[in-house]
Amino acid sequence: MIFKKLFSALRGQLNKIANFFFEADPIAVMQLEVDQATERLKEGRKGLEIYRGLVESVARQVASGKANAVQLEAQIKAHLKAGNRDVAAQLAVQLQKAQAELAANEAQVEQHETAYQNNLLKIQKANKDIVKVREKIQKYDAELRMSAAEAEIASISESFDMNVTTDFGQIESVIQRQIDQNRGRTRVATDMSSKGVEAIKAEAAVERAMAEDILSKFEVQLGLKSPETTPVNEAPKRLGPMTDSNG
Repeated sequence: MIFKKLFSALRGQLNKIANFFFEADPIAVMQLEVDQATERLKEGRKGLEIYRGLVESVARQVASGKANAVQLEAQIKAHLKAGNRDVAAQLAVQLQKAQAELAANEAQVEQHETAYQNNLLKIQKANKDIVKVREKIQKYDAELRMSAAEAEIASISESFDMNVTTDFGQIESVIQRQIDQNRGRTRVATDMSSKGVEAIKAEAAVERAMAEDILSKFEVQLGLKSPETTPVNEAPKRLGPMTDSNG
């Protein structure tokens, strides 16, 4: 009773271990079963080859027995025609024994041939079953990998399910506010950089007028232009109190 309980407990633990490995990698378990079945099939094929060799040996004995019986019959007929009854009688005894052995060998050949064909059919079917199981393993392996990938993608997409009105919406508003602040600083800098532009333009215009006046005077001195055709540019007005030239 104690050993029976211990054996039951041990078998239960072994089943737990087997179930653990089966759940962890069922494809590997199936592949292991197929590999073991393939090895058994190889051993069965070798045994069938040996068995077929025995069948061929018995069949050869049958063929030899038939030839011997035919020869004995011919010898008996020849001795009977020659009047050698004693010799013919001895050959007749041999023929009877040869025919008995031949009948036994023929029965064995028929029996062994039937057994061989039955075992051959079983091995052929087992081979086909193994091929089908291998195809199923490939199919299940592909489906299992695909389903695992789909589950992984689903879990990832679920973790990225943001609420646009809350989390992502708040982040977006912060980004827009920072963009507005940056654009505001850029506008202020642009407006401040335009101060004094008019004064710079006016000063440049005065410089161009003075240069044109100097150039005209130079042309008069060279005789390239008469004084009458030279426009008189008013001197730039000076700001401040007038001074007396006479003193």
